[in-house]
Amino acid sequence: MDPNTEPASRAADRAVALLRELGADGITHPGGTLLAHLGRVRDRLALWRARPALQLAGLCHAFYGTDGFPTGLLPLDRRTDLAAVIGAEAEEIVYAYASCDRTATYPDLARPDAPFHDRFTGRSRVPEPRLRRDFAELSAANELDLARIDPAFRDRWGPELLSLFTRVQDLLTTDAWLDCRTVLAAPAG
Repeated sequence: MDPNTEPASRAADRAVALLRELGADGITHPGGTLLAHLGRVRDRLALWRARPALQLAGLCHAFYGTDGFPTGLLPLDRRTDLAAVIGAEAEEIVYAYASCDRTATYPDLARPDAPFHDRFTGRSRVPEPRLRRDFAELSAANELDLARIDPAFRDRWGPELLSLFTRVQDLLTTDAWLDCRTVLAAPAG
């Protein structure tokens, strides 16, 4: 079945099976395993009523590693393998998230014409508005999961993340922005 047209739950089941096959359930990550984290990110996006492609991207956002978590499950030359499971749209979001050079991209992320810096290729491009919004929403879901699970992470990174998400507030859904404010502005302890 074409992952671009099949029900999202079936694509998610196939993605979880691939994640297990590639060992995500055995990779340590804050709050348990990488698989547990990825599931929580997807759940957060679902709670925010994200469309199915973005939820699938949340479930798979670490397939190629990220700027903050270098352990990848698939090499970049197997992007089509992931697209066959979750669809081309979701895979494009996964690649954008994984490829982001955060230090170079985050400062200007809120500007519609700001370049997005690809840490894999060293190139920059200006993403379409929808991909920029998807990237911001997925970033919020990922960071909020870590902040919810690990109070030390929230204490260390919460103010900086709240500043980032405040700057990109217009890229976030109302639900995501409210969650950012609630989690990141929460008192420590």
